[in-house]
Amino acid sequence: MSEWDGKSKGTVLGYKIFVFFIKKIGIKSAYLILYFVASYYFIFLKKNNASIFYYFRKRLGYSYFKSKQMVFKSYYTFGQTIIDKIAIGAGLKSKFTYEHDGGEIIIKLLEEKKGGVLISAHIGNFEIAEHFFSEIDVNFQINLVTTDLEHSTIKNYLESITQKPTIKFIIIADDLSHIFEINAALARNELVCFTGDRYFEGVKSLSENLLGQEALFPAGPFLIASRLKVPVVFVYVMKEPNLHYHLYTREAKVKHRDDKALLREYTESVEKMIEKYPLQWFNYFDFWNQLKNK
Repeated sequence: MSEWDGKSKGTVLGYKIFVFFIKKIGIKSAYLILYFVASYYFIFLKKNNASIFYYFRKRLGYSYFKSKQMVFKSYYTFGQTIIDKIAIGAGLKSKFTYEHDGGEIIIKLLEEKKGGVLISAHIGNFEIAEHFFSEIDVNFQINLVTTDLEHSTIKNYLESITQKPTIKFIIIADDLSHIFEINAALARNELVCFTGDRYFEGVKSLSENLLGQEALFPAGPFLIASRLKVPVVFVYVMKEPNLHYHLYTREAKVKHRDDKALLREYTESVEKMIEKYPLQWFNYFDFWNQLKNK
């Protein structure tokens, strides 16, 4: 499968075990369990392994053995970001430190009162971004445009043990009603956030080079952002050692109705993040469509 199916791995029992360790023993104790989980994924998830191995071996140019090591480390790092998200949502925000690189861009965007479009990617841990933005002493609302395909039992459990997020969700609908919700949010001077690096079969896509190879991206975020005449920024929340997070905000140069140029600028931005944080690319599917015939 060359496109993402919208669902993540995991069970409610697995999440409950991690939550127990997070609350009763500590965040880093939960990290220890991840060695067993990452080992399971490394051994048994053959298709996912092939996809992420291709990323390390062919796109980043690592040796065969280093690429194998990085596959394991990638699962481990991804598990850490999930634990961190749960811990912060459960009221342990003070256990972490935060650094905002480009916060003045968000402040300027809000002061202009035009609304704005944020575009992120499935690298790092964007889902904790609201905890960064809450440090900015202004009133605003983030609307995250997303699918609703995750396992409902896991969602329900996590909602029961974490604080209610201040982020609102705009669900992508077949009848395109989400377009009206996006326009309404921007009219209220709110921020609308997309992730630009996962597409579904049958959805309009754009092709662009990423890490030296053509790949498909969902057209929607770039079509919308290039036509709405509102500021556009790229935002990433990256995990660093010692329970520290670094948020990067970069303003995009948008030419009206030039979605291809915006996508090109986006992929260049993503590449810079990947170069700095290669383990935090969390697209475990055949992103470059290279493996389906192998």
